[in-house]
Amino acid sequence: MVARRTALFFALSSLFFGGTFVAAKAGLAYFPPLLFVALRFDVAAVVMLAYVGLTTSRSELFPRTRGDIGAVLATGVLAIGLTNALLFVGQQYVTSAVASIMYSLNPIMTPIFAALLLSDERLSPRGAAGMGLGLLGVGLVVSPDPANLLGGAVGKGILFVGALAAALGAVLIRRADSDLSSTVRVAWGLPFAAALCHLLAWSGGESATAITWTTEAVLALGYVSIFAGVLAYIAYFGLIDAAGAIRANLIFYVVPVVSTLGGWALLGETIDALAVAGFLTIFAGFAVLGSKSIDIRSLSPGIVTDAPLPDEESPVREEPRGYRSD
Repeated sequence: MVARRTALFFALSSLFFGGTFVAAKAGLAYFPPLLFVALRFDVAAVVMLAYVGLTTSRSELFPRTRGDIGAVLATGVLAIGLTNALLFVGQQYVTSAVASIMYSLNPIMTPIFAALLLSDERLSPRGAAGMGLGLLGVGLVVSPDPANLLGGAVGKGILFVGALAAALGAVLIRRADSDLSSTVRVAWGLPFAAALCHLLAWSGGESATAITWTTEAVLALGYVSIFAGVLAYIAYFGLIDAAGAIRANLIFYVVPVVSTLGGWALLGETIDALAVAGFLTIFAGFAVLGSKSIDIRSLSPGIVTDAPLPDEESPVREEPRGYRSD
């Protein structure tokens, strides 16, 4: 049951996050970037708090321990707020392809933070090779223009810091060992994310008068708020609880694939042979990861293994901390 839930979280978070780059790029034509993110989290916070208020008992609704508070702050300030603020700002300077590559550095950096801050998540040399193979596949899928990769240093730098914030936030959530369910944690984290982005928008001189309200603007805001906000974050942080920070952030290898296929299906974009080669390379990276490094088998329905992993340093595989059924 837990394995099926983990697989569902993986699929949904990959799908919903995959559409974020398209919707964000479309919305930036109508919204200032930081205000766009702030409004996104305003809507998401209202929806999420209403949902948990109606579906969660009072005893499980409020943070009670230092770990609960730490997990809420790591969720709202780092993993959601700062990450998305930097993502939306960075996308102004680079193409969606380059943004996808930079953001897909997240799974590479997560094991570094995990090795420093967690005792139960380690990455073997073979696991590192599998992640590198996956990153190569990401680059092939988005088929970037070399000229764009060499330029846009400001945008790439912003996106790189955003990927760092996401990786650190995911690991700190795990480290906090909170008793809050992932849904409740996201609900409390979203107001912090919204407040941070409003503060950054105000500091940057952005104003609501610069917004152009059109049908396309409303649709873009609706997608990034509800699908890429509420539903995606429920799935993503549930995946962190169930599978760990390193495995959860493997979704960022799949996100560019979803974005590419979505562009082909919805926007008439073409998929060339290089992109197909990228898909196959990503799948090869997952095969390497699944064989002897991270227990990627736990993402497959019906497969649950409690045996120690051959390449892990710890002799006993710990159960995921902080996991609760919502």
